[in-house]
Amino acid sequence: MNRITGLLFPHRFKRLGLFLLIPGLVVGFYALMTSTEPNVFKWPVLSFFDEELINFNGEGFQWVAVIWDNVLLELCGLLIIVGGIFVGFSREPEEDEYIAKLRWESLVWATYVNYIVLALAILFIYKGTFLYVMIFNMFTVLLFFIIRFNWVLRAMKKNMSPES
Repeated sequence: MNRITGLLFPHRFKRLGLFLLIPGLVVGFYALMTSTEPNVFKWPVLSFFDEELINFNGEGFQWVAVIWDNVLLELCGLLIIVGGIFVGFSREPEEDEYIAKLRWESLVWATYVNYIVLALAILFIYKGTFLYVMIFNMFTVLLFFIIRFNWVLRAMKKNMSPES
């Protein structure tokens, strides 16, 4: 076991990751696009540097407070992050040096693609739409990595199968 594979989760975490990632993506995208946030997710939360706390009218400023906020999108974001990390960084049943190389190349590729997309968005997308791009951009490097790694892994296994 090399240093990289020693940092991976056991293979069984991949299924748990999918169980978290898929609902996080579906519900989060739907809630974001439709501005649907059920009141059941309106909870008291600890807030740092909230726009309502910073008051420059001579009353000073409050750094931290407990506020009521709808946390649906935050919960979806956490599901996407945790699920995506479990899916992307769980060992394969037969983890070897070649798969570790594919994993590394996919991560580098995903980082390049992510920042090319971000650079294009900076150049060509403005105003409120850019905020949506930034929200999606928080997750795309992980999603690009998962998609590319599994695509290349599947192609490699297909080429190695006796049927081909």
